[in-house]
Amino acid sequence: MDPALLREREAFRKKALATPSIEKKKKDESSFKDDSKKKSKSVSSVNAAPKLDAASYKTMAGSSSYRFGVLARIVRHMRSRHQDGDDHPLSLDDILDETNQLDVGSKIKQWLQTEALQNNPKIECSLDGKYIFKPVYKIKDKKSLLRLLKQQDLKGLGGIFLEDVQESLPHCERALKNLAQEILYITRPTDKKKILFYNDRTATLDVDDEFVKLWRATAVDAMDDAKIEEYLEKQGIKSMQDHGPKKPIAPKRKKVSQKRRQFKKPRDNEHLKDVLETYEDNTLTQKGVSIK
Repeated sequence: MDPALLREREAFRKKALATPSIEKKKKDESSFKDDSKKKSKSVSSVNAAPKLDAASYKTMAGSSSYRFGVLARIVRHMRSRHQDGDDHPLSLDDILDETNQLDVGSKIKQWLQTEALQNNPKIECSLDGKYIFKPVYKIKDKKSLLRLLKQQDLKGLGGIFLEDVQESLPHCERALKNLAQEILYITRPTDKKKILFYNDRTATLDVDDEFVKLWRATAVDAMDDAKIEEYLEKQGIKSMQDHGPKKPIAPKRKKVSQKRRQFKKPRDNEHLKDVLETYEDNTLTQKGVSIK
């Protein structure tokens, strides 16, 4: 063999031994199998979980607030339609379409159709299965409103709430503006609600200015009913004593008499009390006279 080739071979071996090398270890097959099993289990668990979409989420348990939210939105829409003058009835699909709630589930739609809208006091169901808003009063214009106020005044039923009129009468502000001279507004001090009364001009009286001044100058804020009644009695005024709320009077109990009952003798044959009858010789004796 050529000595030059031998020298090159020896130099290559020395150089290879001098340079460091990194050995790659082979993975154990058992560990690889365990990892593959874990990955497959996690993928299967993800696939087994139920998918949630909008329809299933709305029909899940605990969605009662969502159902009543749908109902409240329908009632508000029907009220606004009535106030705008739209009085034609709508089907359930038309109502859901106008309120942008066509994505409700079948269970909620069935609940609305069979229970919620049927029993709602603000919704009226027609014979053909359509729905319309049910106002507090059946009034359509200013004439019907004035007629209602007159009937309330004649029958002594008092006034009606402004909010009920606003809910019942379409274009309410325009009608109230035209009837400004025919209506009286009173604010209730307890809850600050406005009440409408009919302004009956036939019952107006001209009161003397001096009497008005005396009336306004007399302050009775710090006096109760008992003090006012006492003051009127001192002044010799008794016309107010029968007015106002009457106190219930407890019925008096009858006293049980302690006397013993005396048994009376029978009153049969009172007219024969002086007659003495003997059965020996069949004679009757009355006041010393004997009769056979």
